Amino acid sequence: MTFSMGGCPKKDAGNMRDLEKQQTASVEPNGSVQSEVRSEDSGKAEGAGESVKYEKATFAAGCFWGVEASFRAVEGVVSTTVGYTGGRRATRPLAGGRANPTYQQVCTGKTGHAEAVEVIYDPNKVSFEDLLAVFWKIHDPTILNRQGPDVGTQYRSAIFHHTPEQQALAKASVEKLEKDRVFKRPIVTQIVPAASFYKAEEYHQRYLEKQGKNTCSSTVH
Repeated sequence: MTFSMGGCPKKDAGNMRDLEKQQTASVEPNGSVQSEVRSEDSGKAEGAGESVKYEKATFAAGCFWGVEASFRAVEGVVSTTVGYTGGRRATRPLAGGRANPTYQQVCTGKTGHAEAVEVIYDPNKVSFEDLLAVFWKIHDPTILNRQGPDVGTQYRSAIFHHTPEQQALAKASVEKLEKDRVFKRPIVTQIVPAASFYKAEEYHQRYLEKQGKNTCSSTVH
């Protein structure tokens, strides 16, 4: 199997400071962060009078910039958010008494969080199985804690299931891939219950789109 995205090498401290300045302009006065939702996020099915019940899926597959871009290209995906999940509660206090891990904290590997993408999708247009198919194509699930040049537990391969059905489908998907010997090495992807998801800094959201790119391969991260 071939993979459609490359890893994202680390950005230097100077680039990080410049991007954080860009982030400040996106924060509302009340402390909330502006979110960008795709135009098809109407809350209604096309040609129908009933509201659509969207579903959520969460995946980690290396650098979340490229992972997000891949899922945003899928018909039926309503919105995406990049963030951190699967680790310990962080120490930075935010409005409302919450605590979010920062990018710098996650990069140390000490928080236990993975860079992940939360996908909101219309099950009438795309299934969880379809999203799993994308997930397996965009990274190498046989390498532990590494994708391309990105190394660390934050880049691990993981499926964070939100329902027993998602858990069963994810496990069945792994079993089929292993049986069909799609990969030369055993799959090491974690299949674990969804935990608290912390939205990443605003400059990370739809980052490649903002840069006019559709792949991480030539982007400094």
